[in-house]
Amino acid sequence: MNTPEIEVIEPARPGRRRRFSAEEKRKILAESEMPGSSISLAGRRYGISTSLLFKWRRLMEEGTLSSLGSEERVVPESELKQLKAKVRELERMLGRKTMEVEILKEAVRIGREKKLISRQPLAGLDDFQ
Repeated sequence: MNTPEIEVIEPARPGRRRRFSAEEKRKILAESEMPGSSISLAGRRYGISTSLLFKWRRLMEEGTLSSLGSEERVVPESELKQLKAKVRELERMLGRKTMEVEILKEAVRIGREKKLISRQPLAGLDDFQ
């Protein structure tokens, strides 16, 4: 006589914080998508809230689940956009300053050719030969 297998699911202890690797998260999500299973069943089996499992699923679909596995901080998209804009601005400023230096070097070279500037190296500026 076959008796159906019964699975006993124990409730999670409150106040307990567990860390799951990205691989464990993927395994739990894959298990929740198997036929006959669900997010809520997988959540009860592992003592994880369904909202957290839905969050993991969303992150996995966005491709950011791996960053959570390595315990990296996830930056809000608005902050990322601000930082990228700041980098662009700094690169633009650096380009402008580089151009100014090149123009000044050329001016010094021309000035020296016309003997308007001494041929002695400028103090502290070894680049201007």
